[in-house]
Amino acid sequence: MKTELVKRAFKFRFHPTNEQAAELSRTFGCVRKVYNLALEARTVAWYQRQERVNYNATSAMLTQWKKTEESAFLCEVSSVPLQQTLRHLQGAFSNFFEGRAKYPRFKSKKKTRRSAEYTKSAFKYHNGALTLAKMKTPLAIVWSRPLPDGAEPSTVTVSQDSAGRWFVSMLCEDASVKPLPTLDTAVGIDAGITSLVTLSTGEKITNPRHERRDRARLAEAQRALAKKEKGSRNRDKARIKVAKAHARIADRRRDFLHQLTTRLVRENQTIVIEDLTVRNMVKNKSLARAISDAAWTDMRSMLEYKCAWYGRKLVTIDRWFPSTKLCSACGTIREKMPLSVRQWTCDCGTTHDRDVNVARNILAAGLAVTACGAGVRPQRESSRTGQPAAKQETLTAK
Repeated sequence: MKTELVKRAFKFRFHPTNEQAAELSRTFGCVRKVYNLALEARTVAWYQRQERVNYNATSAMLTQWKKTEESAFLCEVSSVPLQQTLRHLQGAFSNFFEGRAKYPRFKSKKKTRRSAEYTKSAFKYHNGALTLAKMKTPLAIVWSRPLPDGAEPSTVTVSQDSAGRWFVSMLCEDASVKPLPTLDTAVGIDAGITSLVTLSTGEKITNPRHERRDRARLAEAQRALAKKEKGSRNRDKARIKVAKAHARIADRRRDFLHQLTTRLVRENQTIVIEDLTVRNMVKNKSLARAISDAAWTDMRSMLEYKCAWYGRKLVTIDRWFPSTKLCSACGTIREKMPLSVRQWTCDCGTTHDRDVNVARNILAAGLAVTACGAGVRPQRESSRTGQPAAKQETLTAK
């Protein structure tokens, strides 16, 4: 039986020389310039002549831009990242036309993250040494973990974040990712703020609140930045301090979510979650910061690809399912469930912890979805009256 290979990105930090940093900075600038020129050409063609410009047309435009005096600098960098950014623009338009994303936006010089993508024709990888096009020496990569045995990168993405850190991401085919042994366990997950997740088993995992722990340091750096004169070198230094504070928070949050999601995937065959609309929930000004810090969307994304990797099943139930007001013991639905009620007793005599009861209802609904077949969702509570569902209100108040 042939082992199925999984495409997996391995991200490492590296420390470029001054020459490499200058070359990459030029490449980033050219990538941004080409993206913006192509986006402008496609926008003008549509709004003025109702013409759709595809990737092949913008690729031909790139050739002509390189021949002009004002854009001759595009010839100084590798052509592969420039072609790749045109492919990315084509993907952005495809997502827009299919309703998955908004209209593409122009890239700004002040963008927090700069990147360039290289395909196999634009880099050399041999014995752990990665050399990019237009460079004489390999990158000084900090190998925090080895690549899979025999793995060769198919694409390499070099990026620099707002804190000035350099990263290289290598996309490889990994044969070491294999389905885990089949289990007979299933778990329902209720997302919250005080408890990041509550499991149907009764376990509550406390929210680390990474942003709150570093809020004083971040506020001090932001105050210092506000006092600096715009355009000065001191302002750039202060901006980097703010960016480093944000990066520290993001790194710790991502690490915690990886550990949590990996544990959930390893211990359960079926995982049931709710289909939450976080973008609407963060409109609550009182809880927007806490909801953003919880990073429920990132957690769901991690669960999705890890379940796909390791042969687990992720079930998503309808966000309007009345899991908050439903008794997990007898199935009775209460008329009201105020947000201040954290424990309640049903008429059947069962005393519920609010969050644990929700997680158990989510699990039961997910198992019902699995039994009925793919694409079947639990019946909605009547909610077309313009009033938000009780569950959505509950999540924003935890």
